[in-house]
Amino acid sequence: MRNIIFATGNEGKLREIRDIMADAKIVSMKEAGIEAQIEENGSTFEENALIKARGVSAYTDAIVLADDSGLEVDYLNKEPGVYSARYLGEDTSYAIKNQAILDRMKGVPREARSARFVCAIAAVLPDGREFVVRETIEGYIGECAAGTKGFGYDPIFYVEELGCSTAELSEEKKNEVSHRGKALRAMKKVLRAHGVIV
Repeated sequence: MRNIIFATGNEGKLREIRDIMADAKIVSMKEAGIEAQIEENGSTFEENALIKARGVSAYTDAIVLADDSGLEVDYLNKEPGVYSARYLGEDTSYAIKNQAILDRMKGVPREARSARFVCAIAAVLPDGREFVVRETIEGYIGECAAGTKGFGYDPIFYVEELGCSTAELSEEKKNEVSHRGKALRAMKKVLRAHGVIV
């Protein structure tokens, strides 16, 4: 498999991506020497993933992958959604973001706490072809944060059938069930089907 530049500087994401795409040489933007500032101004996860992938692709002739992912809470009209990383300000810690969501959900009954993680991954190839996939994991917002694994909103996102938050899962289990794990595997299938990778 050829080198693939993944348009992210998020170390948590990179670790997951490298675990799932272990047969690929995944290079971060920084490692590829690309310092592009790309404004994610799309209204959907798919649009933002494509904006990022196209933005980085302008600097390289490598295959570029980019993702946009986030948390949708039904009770909060699908907030924070595409603003998940920027929710309450880009420099706000996830401990504060998570607590703010828990506070807004205080007293909301279990059946109204449904939520999902969404991940869209876009691929832009040197020949101009573009592919986008989208995957989700369904769950609910817990009453409190739990777990120290994972990152971001993982401590407040619970999966019914697993009986715990995604921050309580082993990396292996999380990669198996997560929105990003599913999307990366789906993208691998698409790239293989089009003869981009073997």
